[in-house]
Amino acid sequence: MTPLEIFAGDFLDACVRIALAILTLSFILICIRTVKGPTLPDRVVALDMLVAVGIGFLATFGVLTSYYLYIDVAITLGLVGFLATVAFARFVLNRGVAGDRAIMNEVDETIERRKAEQ
Repeated sequence: MTPLEIFAGDFLDACVRIALAILTLSFILICIRTVKGPTLPDRVVALDMLVAVGIGFLATFGVLTSYYLYIDVAITLGLVGFLATVAFARFVLNRGVAGDRAIMNEVDETIERRKAEQ
């Protein structure tokens, strides 16, 4: 191996370790924000950030281990995280509205399906 390849490998290893340290620190801070709140939208944003940090961890481990299937898993987690964020946003939007028609229709359909199964 040439000296440039050795330097590049060492530099990549150092960058990955620094990235893991920063991601770990951000994970701890986001967990504190999730527990502390103070409001529900703060917690929803914190949970969305946890997904983003999880994607960062997966991508970093993929580079560290040279097992790039982690990148595909990170992409999938991003899609699932997006859907969860949309669901949380809908919950927050309808939180104070009693008897929202869309939610009540879903609840009624679920109750009817359960009765039909018994």
